[in-house]
Amino acid sequence: MIDNAPVRTLQHKDLTIEGYSRAAVQSYWRIPELKIGFDMGGQPWSFMGTRTWFVSHGHLDHIAAIPLLIARRRMMKMEPPTIYLPEVAIDPVKQILRQCTRLDRGRLPCQLQAAQPGDEIQLSRELVVTVSATKHSVPSLGYIVWERRRKLKPEYQELSGEAIRDLRLAGKDVTSEHRFPRVAYLGDSSPAGLDACPAMFEAEVLIMEMTFVAAAHRQDAIRKFGHIHLDDIIARQDRFRNELIIACHFSTRYHRRRVEQIVARQLPGMLDGRLHLWI
Repeated sequence: MIDNAPVRTLQHKDLTIEGYSRAAVQSYWRIPELKIGFDMGGQPWSFMGTRTWFVSHGHLDHIAAIPLLIARRRMMKMEPPTIYLPEVAIDPVKQILRQCTRLDRGRLPCQLQAAQPGDEIQLSRELVVTVSATKHSVPSLGYIVWERRRKLKPEYQELSGEAIRDLRLAGKDVTSEHRFPRVAYLGDSSPAGLDACPAMFEAEVLIMEMTFVAAAHRQDAIRKFGHIHLDDIIARQDRFRNELIIACHFSTRYHRRRVEQIVARQLPGMLDGRLHLWI
């Protein structure tokens, strides 16, 4: 496999989290088992097989590789990708693709779909993605992937199989839907975007930014530009119910060792071992 962009990998139960994120550089993620990806600031060759993507916002370190994915899939005779973006980003991205087509003289077929807070996007019978508003310097979105299961309603649980079958044949809905948040993707956001979506704290896996960690960086300025500081995580540490929390999108002002040292000092238990620094 061609190694054209950095990718880190982490296995959690039946999910593989792959990607890379650094503020102002590039952010891209995918979960192969769910057949989806988040953001396209870069495009590792190995990610080309993923057809469905969810983009958090229009900054270049999150969208710059959209033409690359489309062109590579066309070249490899794959189906055009489906890309969900904030509604305000749809027309500008279309314009970018038109200019790329002029330069490249090759078609860039894709489906650009507008996503808005409150939307529910059906991936399959088992999976649905919900969209929430986040708080950044441009319009931005967060996404949660839910697993859906049908369970027998309590009032029918004592019935025999034949009785349940008869009810179904009579058109009675004997089951109800139960949802479980598997993966939450915050994108770039101030703490307000995290707080506005309680399910972010409940998802099995949370991928979230933690752009700043040093005490010298003023929190008012950080929040003004729509980012999160380590102190914001510390203030909310009792709210995180996630099994795995991936902190990413660290500022390029920090060396990896400095991030690790500061976080280990401020959160010595690393949220009971659930916090993973992606740097």
